[in-house]
Amino acid sequence: MARKCRLTYTATLMLLLITWKESTYCNGLTVSPPENLVITDPGHLGQLEITWNPPDSLPNMTECSVRYQLEYYNTYRDSWASIRTSKRTYTAQFDLAKDVRVRIYTLLSGTCTNDTMIKSTDYTEVIQKPPSTGVLGTEVLDFKCVFHNREYTECQWRRSEKIPDNSLQKLYFWHKELGQAEECPKYNTSGGVTIGCTFADVPLPVFTDINFCLNGSSPKGPLKPTFASLQIQNHVKCAATKKLHLQTGPDKFELHWEHPDGKVPGHCLEYEVEHNQEGPDGKESSTKSLTGGRTSLSLSIDINKTHCFRVRSKVHKYCASTSYWSDWSHPVCQPEQKDVTPEPDAIWDAIPVYIYIAVAIIALLVLSLCAWAMFKLKKPVQEKKVESLLTSLFARRPLLGPTEA
Repeated sequence: MARKCRLTYTATLMLLLITWKESTYCNGLTVSPPENLVITDPGHLGQLEITWNPPDSLPNMTECSVRYQLEYYNTYRDSWASIRTSKRTYTAQFDLAKDVRVRIYTLLSGTCTNDTMIKSTDYTEVIQKPPSTGVLGTEVLDFKCVFHNREYTECQWRRSEKIPDNSLQKLYFWHKELGQAEECPKYNTSGGVTIGCTFADVPLPVFTDINFCLNGSSPKGPLKPTFASLQIQNHVKCAATKKLHLQTGPDKFELHWEHPDGKVPGHCLEYEVEHNQEGPDGKESSTKSLTGGRTSLSLSIDINKTHCFRVRSKVHKYCASTSYWSDWSHPVCQPEQKDVTPEPDAIWDAIPVYIYIAVAIIALLVLSLCAWAMFKLKKPVQEKKVESLLTSLFARRPLLGPTEA
């Protein structure tokens, strides 16, 4: 025990001695923060270029390594991000509708500092305020983009109630494969109002930051812009599951289903099963079960009830940071529920009696009108025939004179 204490005491003394040497060696050596910190907007809808210069007071030491610690406020995550680099430029993504905050330190290390890191006590900071343009409260609401079955992307939003009538909204997007921002290729409208954009013929790249800006104009002035940045592979919505198979046993069900059609890998999916039950008394109950990546589920059942199942899926967290549940599949039931088509006699029996009476009255009126019209047409013709017959008779036999009589 005494030996262990002696070793610990010796190690502590050595550590203190090394620290004292480094402090003595670096005593008085300080470094200033970088200078000329500049933020430039190249028109990429929030991707800004940050540049700076080394401090003029930086000692010219060949044995020193100069690096920089850049910190910026990530407005999409509401947290500070930090990187260390030996370069004098960096590109970062910002929400231009909020403050852009950037600060930077100088880092010095190497033989000149006895291989310790010296950081400038001060930093250079730039804060850019968003432009105060746009009618207050006219930003769009609930902007989101969905990558449907990894085949095409659709972005949607809701209009603010404060947007003036006859306003025109436009969506612009940019990613690294484009030189400059481009406008939405196909807008979606409802009741004459723009509510979305579909990227079907213009596919968006995966694993790439895509920046969006939704702005517009109105009779009262420009609308407040809304900015967003995302990677579409993290916003997938799968197709609905189509093939479900239900096997019944004496006291349990075996439900199996197949992966939905499309480009989403099966190993990236997780499933949810909804089980609805209805008893003889008409009372219903419903439960939901998560099965993970399994495509089957076994359940104990009450054979006196009707059981229906349906399934939906989404991309799990190991393949995407965000995803959406698919639509529910068509249900499968036991006992099977069939659509009953009523027989023709039943259909006629279901027709109310007053409809028969109304049809009969209308038919009677139509027949009466037709008969009256035919009578009116035939009467002049008959009169003309009698008159023609009398004329012909008298023309053929002239009247007798007095002498002949």
